[in-house]
Amino acid sequence: MSSDKQHSPFVYTDEQLIARFQSGDEGAYIELVNRYKDRLTNFVYQFLGDVEQAEDIVQDTMLKLYEKKHYYREIAKFSTWIYTIARNLANTELRKRKRRKTTYLSRMSREEREYEIPAVQPNLDENLQNEFIMERVHQAIKKLPEHFKTVIILRDLEELSYDDISNIVGVPLGTIKSRINRARLQLQAELQDLK
Repeated sequence: MSSDKQHSPFVYTDEQLIARFQSGDEGAYIELVNRYKDRLTNFVYQFLGDVEQAEDIVQDTMLKLYEKKHYYREIAKFSTWIYTIARNLANTELRKRKRRKTTYLSRMSREEREYEIPAVQPNLDENLQNEFIMERVHQAIKKLPEHFKTVIILRDLEELSYDDISNIVGVPLGTIKSRINRARLQLQAELQDLK
């Protein structure tokens, strides 16, 4: 059974997969897409607040990965490289929105209504309660200043290391840690009624 595991594509690191893809292995590209598409969609959604646009940005990110595979050098982690591409594309979309001076609302915010959740009720559908909490967290994150929003998404939602975040954002490690702490304090204040 252990010999089967050695032949599984899951044993390759991201860096090994991109190297294989750079050498012409299309299967390695598919594996990288499968590993990153959901994480990147969640990441980009936190900026744009629109699922379809987030999916479009991730599709563009994967297209760039395909077209620019030889631009990657193993001086940085693959995850840092791919997140940076997605972040740059999301920022471009945000700049376009500002230029058009149009506000896009996500389906969620258009359907926003008042919810009253009693203290813990055993018969309350747990999924509905979790959905409500996630929506509140998402709305609180959207209110954060841009430099806080980016680091909190990368650290607490995407679970990247401080070093990776520092590389993606291009800001010193100490500043990253400070921003994350300050962002968490703002979120705690915003969400204190959920405790």
